[in-house]
Amino acid sequence: MSHTSNTESNDTQDHPLAAEAQPYEDDSAIGDDDDLDSTASLTASIYNFREENGRTYNSYGDRDLQHHLLKMTFGLSGCGIDKRDGMRRVLDIGTGTGIWAIEYGDLHPESIVTGIDVSPVMPSFVPPNVRFEVADVERPWTFSYEFDFIFSRMMTGAISNWKQLIQRCFDNLSPGGFFELQDISFNLRSDDGTLSEDSALAKWAAYMLHASVNVGSPLNSVESVKSLMIDAGFVDVVQHRYYWPQNSWPADPKLKKIGIWTYHDFTCSLSGISMALFTRGLGWTVPELETFLIDVRKDMKNTSIHAYWPMFAISGKKPDHPAAEA
Repeated sequence: MSHTSNTESNDTQDHPLAAEAQPYEDDSAIGDDDDLDSTASLTASIYNFREENGRTYNSYGDRDLQHHLLKMTFGLSGCGIDKRDGMRRVLDIGTGTGIWAIEYGDLHPESIVTGIDVSPVMPSFVPPNVRFEVADVERPWTFSYEFDFIFSRMMTGAISNWKQLIQRCFDNLSPGGFFELQDISFNLRSDDGTLSEDSALAKWAAYMLHASVNVGSPLNSVESVKSLMIDAGFVDVVQHRYYWPQNSWPADPKLKKIGIWTYHDFTCSLSGISMALFTRGLGWTVPELETFLIDVRKDMKNTSIHAYWPMFAISGKKPDHPAAEA
């Protein structure tokens, strides 16, 4: 009988996060709206692939800003798999701009890295060991070979059948191969009562979650991934929890820095990530949404609201040998 270990590790504080002891003022460390407009304008020169209500989805600038935030939080791998030898074939599902695949390929020239995404926003000039394909991970996979490492991040809201996806990852791994997922849960939290249920920010998070359930892609799906991985046959499943403070409110210097990047990440893409869910999932009009988001942006900048987003890095291993049948 094989022995499995399925554990959870909290890499950040288990107690309430400590906030800076200062009243809220317009935090200059976060930046003003002009700074945000400048950051968002980085997407202007990039190809537009899909528009809805005048909003472009899946563009370079926001995704690469988020890559920096994710690297600050997890590194390339939140579970250390990127430091293992023997990862000859690597698959990055939902690769986006391809920046993770490119960085991994640069660090591991011995690996062949494949990135797949439904939108063709990947760059043309890449390391010789990195390639990209346009493919939908929710359609049947047609790879003629197995992978040693399959990686996924920030796919919440893009997947309607997580059980199927995780089973496909398991089936397409070589024996002894690893799967890692990094993602956010839209269960926005505060440990000290500073996030009022009546605040625009709390309402926005609740509306987003409700709308995502309505359209069949819940934004808290990551919370079930660990159990789905175990059910699929993964062993040595480990779940790490992290925090993304909504802005610079924490006293801890690292979390403060992560909070500043979180603020920019959310506010730069706020209309884009809200538009489809509010209009399709809740039936809002575009003017109604844009008016509502004015107050959401104010709350996101308010450092007296000590809110944070739960973040997860979950990994598991395909057994070295198939389980013996009874």
